Amino acid sequence: MTEPVIELDNVSLTLGEGASSVHVLKGVSLAVERGQSTAIVGPSGSGKSTLLMVVAGLERVDSGTVSINGKTLTGLSEDAIAAFRGRTIGIVFQSFHLIPNMTALENVAVPLELAGHADPFGVAEQELTAVGLRERLTHYPGELSGGEQQRVAIARALAPGPAILIADEPTGNLDQATGRQIADMLFAKAGERGTSLVLVTHDPALADRCARQVAMRSGRIEAAAQEHEAVRA
Repeated sequence: MTEPVIELDNVSLTLGEGASSVHVLKGVSLAVERGQSTAIVGPSGSGKSTLLMVVAGLERVDSGTVSINGKTLTGLSEDAIAAFRGRTIGIVFQSFHLIPNMTALENVAVPLELAGHADPFGVAEQELTAVGLRERLTHYPGELSGGEQQRVAIARALAPGPAILIADEPTGNLDQATGRQIADMLFAKAGERGTSLVLVTHDPALADRCARQVAMRSGRIEAAAQEHEAVRA
């Protein structure tokens, strides 16, 4: 096995304070190979989405080590983590998280502009064309269907050329047919680029498409499930 693109070592995280605090992650250790597709599964409240946020550097852990693409995030400033995330990690959310007063083209170009890319709008147009939205560049999110909005979100996530693509219930707000199209696109684009895909899902069919499934329960990874190799659809 080559150096993991994601490596968590004995990570723990408590959210909230005092009587309202919740021990969300409890000694989680996980390694994900470069280019591998991994599904994080388990019941609601098991810590799946929090685990993704830790990988993305959006939640700081209380203890343990988080290493992403060969870089340890522990001890980095918020600005340094944000800059690293912008180059290394693409994120797709269930609810799209597009900026409503920006066009599809602008939504994809913004993170590229923030990263100082030489041609943010040219790259944004290429990415939107690649997800089948060449005719929708100037449309606002409110003028797009749910499936089209998620395609914009995928284009935005992939535009910087990240090593890792994480997706939190990416088909959760879509009907079955549209959800399958979005899943097809996620796996195809990640495969074409050698991008590691890590997704949280309650959908067994979507989880089964991943090369690996990691099951969580009560803030811990269930060891037996961690080694399970799922059958690709």
